[in-house]
Amino acid sequence: MSMSEKSRYTAEELAEFKRIILQKLEEAEKEYHRLKRNLEELVVAAEEQYRTGEYTGSEYSEKVQLERLIQHSLKYIDALKRALIRIENGTYGICKVTGKLIPKERLLAVPVAETLLEVKEKRPK
Repeated sequence: MSMSEKSRYTAEELAEFKRIILQKLEEAEKEYHRLKRNLEELVVAAEEQYRTGEYTGSEYSEKVQLERLIQHSLKYIDALKRALIRIENGTYGICKVTGKLIPKERLLAVPVAETLLEVKEKRPK
C-alpha cells in the first residue's frame, strides 16, 4: 500500500508515536517545573533584596523571560496532551485541514503537528 492510499496509521505506528509523545511530555513537564522553581527562587531573592534595600530591578527582565518560557512550556504540554487524545480517538496523523495523512517523518520531527507542512506554510503568521 503506497503512502497516498494509506488514510490512517496502524495500531503499531500509533503505539510508537504514543511512546515518543509520552517521553516528550515527561521531559516537558520536568522543564516546566524547573522553570517554575527558578521563577519562585528569583521572586524570593528579589523580595529579600527589596527588603534589605539592595534591589536594583535587574531581575525584572529575567522574570519576564522566565514567565514567557513557562507560557511556552504550558502550550507545548497542552499540545502533547491533545496529540495523545488524537491517538486515543484514532485521528492522530490526519491533517485537520485536508484530511490527508501527515507523513511519518513530519510527525517524528514535530509530534504535535496537526496539519501537513504545506498547509502550515500557507497560513498567515
